[in-house]
Amino acid sequence: MARQPRPRLTLDIAAIPTYAIGDIHGRYDLLVKAEAAILRDGGQLPGRKLIVTLGDYIDRGPESSQVIAHLMEPPPDGFDRICLAGNHEVAMLDYIDGWISYDDWMQMGSAELLKSYGLDPEHLPLVFPTGAKLDAFIRQSLPRTHIDFMRAMPVLLETPSVIFVHAGINPKLRLGEQTDEDLVLIRQRFLESRVPLPKLVVHGHTPNDEPDIRPRRLNLDTRAFRSGKLTVARFWQGKVHLFST
Repeated sequence: MARQPRPRLTLDIAAIPTYAIGDIHGRYDLLVKAEAAILRDGGQLPGRKLIVTLGDYIDRGPESSQVIAHLMEPPPDGFDRICLAGNHEVAMLDYIDGWISYDDWMQMGSAELLKSYGLDPEHLPLVFPTGAKLDAFIRQSLPRTHIDFMRAMPVLLETPSVIFVHAGINPKLRLGEQTDEDLVLIRQRFLESRVPLPKLVVHGHTPNDEPDIRPRRLNLDTRAFRSGKLTVARFWQGKVHLFST
């Protein structure tokens, strides 16, 4: 199966209080806490609100399957939700579609994902005599609804003043020229570029102890799976408010 280009969304959020959540990585407990904090904060604001999750819902942390199941459910009352794709979702689909090997996938921290779906990543290779049988068993065991949900995730949300994306953008290319690969994987060419960004880019992918706040860039990946700190940014009336679990 060939890789299909992912959707890219545009939305005017000027009148919509919008909350962006950094990389979750299997920490369902922190996602629930972050949403509770968002509900408390949003209760003070008018109209419908929007939650944008920035990708990397799976791997490393203990509850990947629970995170995906939760994100597939309707958002909290009064909210809409957009779940962007991260490189870990893309890697899982690449494994399912045969683009990468089991060993390469395991290097992504995907053993924890398998455990969350009731599979034993240490025992499975002993049971199946060939890699092909192992791959077939895993692909059949992962819920089709979860796979389809990840396939449908958009790769970018553009608003008049903010770009939401998992990893960043290639500063040398126009927004319409960005590849899906750059949007979920780019790092140094984005982080170290001195080319002015077209608008504020809100992203994750590169872990830090604290949110990385720059004039045209905001990184919300605070290593939640290890630190216990899942970071949220609220965008409303031209201001940004940060809080963490």
